[in-house]
Amino acid sequence: MSKILVTGGAGFIGSHTAVELISSGFTPIIVDNFCNSRPSVIQRIETITNQNLVSYNLDCTDEIALRQVFNDHPDLQGAIHFAAFKAVGESVQSPLKYYHNNINSLLVLTRLMNEFNVRNLVFSSSCTVYGQPEILPVTEATEMQEAQSPYGFTKQVCERLLSDLSTGEYNQVSSVLLRYFNPIGAHPSGLIGELPLGVPENLIPYITQTAAGLRDSLTVFGQDYSTSDGTCVRDYIHVVDLAKAHVKALRYLAENDKMCKAFNLGTGTGNTVLEVIQTFEKVSGVKLSYAMGERRPGDVEQIYASADKANRELQWKTELSLEDALTDAWNWQLKLEETGTTAD
Repeated sequence: MSKILVTGGAGFIGSHTAVELISSGFTPIIVDNFCNSRPSVIQRIETITNQNLVSYNLDCTDEIALRQVFNDHPDLQGAIHFAAFKAVGESVQSPLKYYHNNINSLLVLTRLMNEFNVRNLVFSSSCTVYGQPEILPVTEATEMQEAQSPYGFTKQVCERLLSDLSTGEYNQVSSVLLRYFNPIGAHPSGLIGELPLGVPENLIPYITQTAAGLRDSLTVFGQDYSTSDGTCVRDYIHVVDLAKAHVKALRYLAENDKMCKAFNLGTGTGNTVLEVIQTFEKVSGVKLSYAMGERRPGDVEQIYASADKANRELQWKTELSLEDALTDAWNWQLKLEETGTTAD
């Protein structure tokens, strides 16, 4: 089975992708420093897949530590790079943290991939690279606008880096850039899901923690946008659908020559924050306590994807609905309550 290095493999998307890799015949080698995840996630992945995992506790900006992983596994066939900070609001408050981690980790990884002749890379990018697009839905040909946050800018920089590496004379890294829209949900087993340490920056864990009584109330940031109900619009995609796209991307890289190509991963449908809240209340039967607040710096008004290119070239499409994702997210929260696991 092909070994794939998975940086940030204990995180929300990384853990679900590890499950899909194993079920598709790959062997993930997980690297994570657990700054925003828990070591117990490794055991949960093993329970779901009935496989023992190889994992390393290290920071991807540490080239000496990461080189040891490459030395230990000279038969690596590719890498998936998730390891990055990802909260828009936090990046506005702590830009240096984001520039250091998100860009440096990719620099270190690609330098080692080139040194050890590991060719194929799937990069965890984001719809934030588009800024606030003038025309919706967004396609891969949509011109990038100025990033609305340091987080979005780091993704733009990383994409440019990988594009340059795909054409450099002495560089051998070939990459697929997966531009995520808004991943939500959890594994249907209820064993893995989104569990940020501390106060959540993302909508869905804040919703489920509020519904569970862990948070007093949810704040909806902005009520005067030019949308159907005044709140932001996003394209919410089930994390299991998203994880499966990474397997498709690895196979695509294996079948094609050196390149750097971007794909949108979304449902093609936008939902407002209030629509998400109302849908959650419907599937869970829980009435949420929430309040309307001011706009949050760094947020774009609305964005949703055209995923036609991924449908056509990667042979990938979403299969799960917003209701499915919110049901699974709530089941995950209830499982956490049963085991006494908290976010703090």
